[in-house]
Amino acid sequence: MDLKLAEKPIIVTGGKHGIGRAITESLAREGAIPVVLNRSEADEDFTASMSDLGATYEYYTVDLNNTEQIAPIVDEVYRKYGVLAGVVNNAGTNDNLDLDSTTWEEFEKSLHGNLTHYYETVHASVNYLRESKGSILNITSKTAVTGQGKTSAYAAAKGAILGLTREWAAALAKDSVRANAIVVAEAWTPMYANWIKTFGAEAEQQARLEEITENIPLEKRMTTPKEIADMGVFLLSPLSSHTTGQQIYVDGGYVHLDRALN
Repeated sequence: MDLKLAEKPIIVTGGKHGIGRAITESLAREGAIPVVLNRSEADEDFTASMSDLGATYEYYTVDLNNTEQIAPIVDEVYRKYGVLAGVVNNAGTNDNLDLDSTTWEEFEKSLHGNLTHYYETVHASVNYLRESKGSILNITSKTAVTGQGKTSAYAAAKGAILGLTREWAAALAKDSVRANAIVVAEAWTPMYANWIKTFGAEAEQQARLEEITENIPLEKRMTTPKEIADMGVFLLSPLSSHTTGQQIYVDGGYVHLDRALN
């Protein structure tokens, strides 16, 4: 299926690893031009993957906490290609800052790291998106709607991202710019794999993983980054031209279906 994304530059924050990497690769398969903003430099694995896909891409090494560095990158991309077709806000991390032990200063720092760059990337891009009638895709987390009990700052940021998605969809509807969000639950990313390792020896890790997957209604397995990416690229594309303000759950039914299903 041709998603009509060929030669269209689309910014992807955190596009080197995990879900961001999967989105970058899916965009490349469609002939789009991924513009990756990532804290660490491109490595041989990344460049080899892009080469294998025959991708045209841009890569900027930037710490998104340095928010003032975002707009110059966006402007440079527009000057080079004469268009900006989309923004994927993906970068972030669950820092497990809980209610009891987290100061307000730590809380605000976490919000900055997980939320402010979402706003600034779109703020810097919005007039270019109006011009192209482009699309915004925000990646967020189930913690925004379910809570987790030990990650107040991250949950607050992810909830705010859902709010911004609806706000931007409303603000930009008259300009034919769409904004949607994918809500991620249990997805097997490198970050998730590292979290599983904190449960001890291999047997304990496997037991914890089985406990989690047993509660995923569809096929009792983790969601793959590619499954999230494929939905994301569709939402970015003109083939979803009348979809905006939506929260899409690519999670095997984890959030909304009864986990007691058998």
